[in-house]
Amino acid sequence: MKQVQRNFVVDLAAFVAFVLLTTTGVLLRYILPPGSGRFTTLWGLDRHTWGQIHFWIALILLGILAIHLVLHWKWIVCMVKGRPTEGSGWRMALAVVGLIGLLGLAVAPLLSPVERKELPAGQRGVAATEQRETLVPLVTGAMRLEDVARRLEVPVPTLLRTLGLPEDMAPETRLSQLRRRYGLTLHEVRRRLQPLTTTRADSLKP
Repeated sequence: MKQVQRNFVVDLAAFVAFVLLTTTGVLLRYILPPGSGRFTTLWGLDRHTWGQIHFWIALILLGILAIHLVLHWKWIVCMVKGRPTEGSGWRMALAVVGLIGLLGLAVAPLLSPVERKELPAGQRGVAATEQRETLVPLVTGAMRLEDVARRLEVPVPTLLRTLGLPEDMAPETRLSQLRRRYGLTLHEVRRRLQPLTTTRADSLKP
């Protein structure tokens, strides 16, 4: 593949990834805002799943941009160095310092310790309730019954009885298939799972 064609493919892939990243970002901000995962889905996927898609698209875009930098590295070096003059060394030094500063700023939040605050005794019950409620939105249509049972830490037969499904149903069955076969929507699945999440959350209380 010629260099011009290679650059075109890389730039096109970067543009596609950028558009998808922007679309999923707008979707998470306005169409599926925080808290909507309890009752809203889009294409059978809730906010949590769309957030995962958004994250992986961001990684793909980062990889494409890295390839773009490698393909244009000589040009970048020439632009940073500029024409050989008396002050060209300072220009290169500033570029290196700026790059190090940018990388440090990007990595700092990842290396910083996470602070945990102790809640007053009167608010612990509220926190436990919120913790319980966050377990249900994590259940998505793409998950299998065995995945849900593992996440809620309950046996598969218990899960089947809670959902009102046949006891001989395959654990590999995905939740998205329940709507076609039993008319069981994801919203209804989450509603029926609430007693299980209540039991799970009670076991997590201090």
